[in-house]
Amino acid sequence: MFCGNDPQTLLAAGLLAQDHCDAIDINLGCPQSIASRGHYGAFLQDEWELLDKIVSTLHRELSVPVTCKIRVFESLEKTIKYAQMLEKAGAQLLTVHGRTREQKGANTGLANWEYIKAVRDNVKVPMFANGNIQCLEDAYRCIEATGVQGVMSAEGHLYNPAIFDGVNPVSWDMALEYLDILEEYPAPNGYIRGHLFKIFHHLLQIKENLEIRMELAEANDLKEFRSVVVKLKEKYQKFHDGIEIWKNPDSLEETYDLKLPPWICQPYVRPPYSEHLQKLAEAQKRSETEKREYFDEDGNQISRKKLKKLEKKQRRKAGKIPQEKPPTCSNETCNNLMGTKCEVNKLCRACCKEKCGNEGLDCPGHKIFIATNRETKRAKLDLENTE
Repeated sequence: MFCGNDPQTLLAAGLLAQDHCDAIDINLGCPQSIASRGHYGAFLQDEWELLDKIVSTLHRELSVPVTCKIRVFESLEKTIKYAQMLEKAGAQLLTVHGRTREQKGANTGLANWEYIKAVRDNVKVPMFANGNIQCLEDAYRCIEATGVQGVMSAEGHLYNPAIFDGVNPVSWDMALEYLDILEEYPAPNGYIRGHLFKIFHHLLQIKENLEIRMELAEANDLKEFRSVVVKLKEKYQKFHDGIEIWKNPDSLEETYDLKLPPWICQPYVRPPYSEHLQKLAEAQKRSETEKREYFDEDGNQISRKKLKKLEKKQRRKAGKIPQEKPPTCSNETCNNLMGTKCEVNKLCRACCKEKCGNEGLDCPGHKIFIATNRETKRAKLDLENTE
């Protein structure tokens, strides 16, 4: 899935990817603020001329199909015309999220399957539906209600990675399987942390797990992430096995009266928007009547934000957050970080590429094969000369 607002840039990216995938999907559905700042996703849905050019360019120049994921408008008529425009431009599959661009966060609400069905009835290309898919039964109901060929799930899949298997596994099994995959396919710590927070969402909402929640927030490598998972498993395995009876230490209201125990992967049911607004009002009222003051070690009054920074520094000093200085490029005139896989030259990619080019070397870590390529060319020339 690609996002962007320039046809030629998206085409260049598509040309690089087309030999390694079955299709190129254009993200026209992201409603997040980062998409607003970057001018892509759902924030292009009013620029039909530009979208026509993007889709038609990729459809014409790429060897694989081009697909689009979109959100609906408030107007059903406009939504249908929008989908038809993308179909005419060359989109060979549409995924329709039955929410508007404004339906996000606390204002997410329910997706409108009637709008999805209306689009399905008015386009000829295959269609996927998105929205309200929190279990496998929802997927079947959606297909029957809308007539689409398939469904996508976002949040439902994050909270239960086994959603399309139709099961609700224990959260630590899913988390440990995920961490095992990361051993072979590494990912940034922020991505890992985000996925684990989703998988353990219901457990981490329990107040007595605040310390474990903080430990997960501060974890910086796979060993520390795995330690958090094991702690949760050791704490709740006895309840899952029926050895001991679990009693919810928090109120039913705070855990939304879940029918499954919180260590089981399951959907997150957002509270109604009206309830969210009420909680915001109550929090605002408390902040006005209960002004808290914060002080540093010397007794100076500081902001809450400043206090958090100081606390984080103290945890680092205590060794809870290891801060190893990353190695820098061995080129004394360069301040870049050394490539982690550059075992030969101990350089950043730019310096390594220059060195390999000047001296005719290879660097497998940076996937630079100057020597190999030159040898291959010489071999071809020798073969042509002999012929």
